Amino acid sequence: MRILYLHQYFNTPMQSGGTRSYEMARRLVGWGHQVDMITSQRVVQESTAHGWVETEESAIHVHWLPVPYSNAMTYRDRIFAFFKFAVGAARKAASLKGDVVFATSTPLTIALPGVYAARRLKIPLVFEVRDLWPELPIAVEALRGKLPILAARRLERWAYMHSAQIVALSPGMKAGIVQTGYPQEQVHVIPNSADLELFDVPAEAGLQLRHHFEWIQARPLVVYTGTLGKMNGVDYLARLAAAVFERAPDVRFLIVGDGREKARVQKAARDLAVLGKNFFMMGPLPKSEIPAVLSAADISTSLFIDLPEMWANSANKFFDALASGTPIAINYCGWQAELLEETNAGIVLDPKDIDKAASQLTQALKDKIWLERAGIAARKLAQNRFSRNLLTKQLESVLLCSIKQ
Repeated sequence: MRILYLHQYFNTPMQSGGTRSYEMARRLVGWGHQVDMITSQRVVQESTAHGWVETEESAIHVHWLPVPYSNAMTYRDRIFAFFKFAVGAARKAASLKGDVVFATSTPLTIALPGVYAARRLKIPLVFEVRDLWPELPIAVEALRGKLPILAARRLERWAYMHSAQIVALSPGMKAGIVQTGYPQEQVHVIPNSADLELFDVPAEAGLQLRHHFEWIQARPLVVYTGTLGKMNGVDYLARLAAAVFERAPDVRFLIVGDGREKARVQKAARDLAVLGKNFFMMGPLPKSEIPAVLSAADISTSLFIDLPEMWANSANKFFDALASGTPIAINYCGWQAELLEETNAGIVLDPKDIDKAASQLTQALKDKIWLERAGIAARKLAQNRFSRNLLTKQLESVLLCSIKQ
């Protein structure tokens, strides 16, 4: 099977950010398929600023189009980047040979080159929905005005209409897709996955990180690894750190990441007098270095602003914690909260009552038996339900099914 895989935000383990597409693609290649990955080079080098660059990444043939992009950009600049990549990706994909086009969002504009290439090559399109666009940008008022919202909703339905099959990353996303009228039997839930081998690191990896920073050492450690964007609401963790300090001043909070809200999070921590005291921040790390961070952590976190539209998310950091056998704390409802309550692999913090959340967290950190059991439950959950190998096999079946239709 020759797969034309379109993902604007493709990352290798040597880059920071999610590696779902890399991990899925390299397994598909290992099972005998050919994968052409069409993506963007977001940090543009002067020597490659004017054309496509091709590399081999674990036998994946990757086509990189220089299109500057970062979470710190304005929404207007981001939309420009979306469409610039869509135009270039459409031409590139249509110039290649393939049996199926697999286009993964966000952004939703990835559907444009996906549909174009599928039509030109007369092959099926399988569309992957990572977030329910345009519901999220509408909910946070990033997308405003009747005409832009109408155009976004039409693009969403147009993308679904031209897809032979759809992959959704959570049950809630599937429900949202089916509500548009798309056939339920053609929507497949394949959530983000646990990279068991990557996160199977010796305890020494975490101990080395702890000893490297004088402010950690043997103290309880809570970490957040990921984007500091508006929807993530990481300032919640600064407020939580302030409340926890009154109860357990030895607990440390570590943020690893970057994003548009970084300065806001720093200011919140500074105003609360916890920055550099029990709340610490460092820049983004390559995915290959995240296992050591989670190995050092007593609890990892996945955070979002208090918005029901976020409950259907399938955040990478949640599954990274499971893979590493680290108890996970989240501050939102939905399918992941239900999963934690079912398996005791973590806790659901109150999103509004910081004092209550602080009590929940400190109690969990003090209970060494619970921490051990929650870590075991997390790893078991990763192995039995969210193994990358298992879920890539499901994706392979969906792609093959679309070809046979």
